[in-house]
Amino acid sequence: MRRFTVKKIHPLVIWFTVILLINFIGVTGFMFFEKLSFFDAIYMTIITITTIGYMEVKPLTHDGRMFNMIFIVTSFTTITIALAWLTRYIASGQMFIYLKNRKLMKSLENLHDHIIVCGFGRNGQQAAKTLKSHKLPFVAIDFREKYIDDYLKHFPELIYIKGDATDDALLVQAGVKRARGLICALPTDADNVFVVLSARTLNPNIQIISRSAQASSIQKLKKAGADNVIMPDRIAGTHMATLFSKPDVIEFIDYLSGEEGESINIESVAYENLHLSIQNATLKQVMEWEKTGMTCIGVKDKDGKFIINPPDDTLISEGMKVIVLGSKDQIQKMKHNLVTKK
Repeated sequence: MRRFTVKKIHPLVIWFTVILLINFIGVTGFMFFEKLSFFDAIYMTIITITTIGYMEVKPLTHDGRMFNMIFIVTSFTTITIALAWLTRYIASGQMFIYLKNRKLMKSLENLHDHIIVCGFGRNGQQAAKTLKSHKLPFVAIDFREKYIDDYLKHFPELIYIKGDATDDALLVQAGVKRARGLICALPTDADNVFVVLSARTLNPNIQIISRSAQASSIQKLKKAGADNVIMPDRIAGTHMATLFSKPDVIEFIDYLSGEEGESINIESVAYENLHLSIQNATLKQVMEWEKTGMTCIGVKDKDGKFIINPPDDTLISEGMKVIVLGSKDQIQKMKHNLVTKK
């Protein structure tokens, strides 16, 4: 059975429509009964509605007085009720909510190449903080208002949608068709599979990273369209255990990914983004040419395999990527020198 939904009309639209309707009735009545011009009819309507009591344009006829008496009673009653309703609407804070929602919708319309975070619990909020530290635009979706409201206390600039991420309409509203990526961090694997499938259908080119609570769900999520699947419990356990065997290395990685290491970045530079003069050149030529102090920590070949600490004579050919480490200033300088303008 197909469900039809009726678009809700905003209360302010109803209020202004009532005011315009009253004015229309007044102008039409004075023009019909008293044969007044349009301007004089507007004047009579305004002084009647506002009960100011200025002089009439001309003495009213019997029919005009009958119409005016009925018009005064109905317009005064209607406008009094409308003003009381409008005052209550503003005092209750609904006006503020409406203006806030309009601002959010405007922000959503302006987002491009952003990331959608579906599910704003612990994992979703941590992802949001990391995205924010790397200055990557994102929008959050969650029907649990508590998580959104708690985050807003510390980051009031958050762009969000309160609703169920499994609703395709909300994904479209969040700009899934023009987004660069989607993080699926909903509490149940079934919902994650559904959102991944919907997002992949709506945008075949979007990068999708999903959370999985059960190992058995990993293949289902990948078949649904997830590029990467993360099990937070497994990562957390491995991380804690590795702190015993390689504490300094883990602390250094935490430093890079945390707020303290905000100025340190790891970037991937694809072959097609290298300047033409250093395409099909050796790694030594690539790294020496830009002279920014960057460090190459790895190369990803065209088959997707990583070469850690590659030798200087490694040939950077089509389909390869260079993984570099450096400060944000060095990264920007490298992009300015190496990356071709698009």
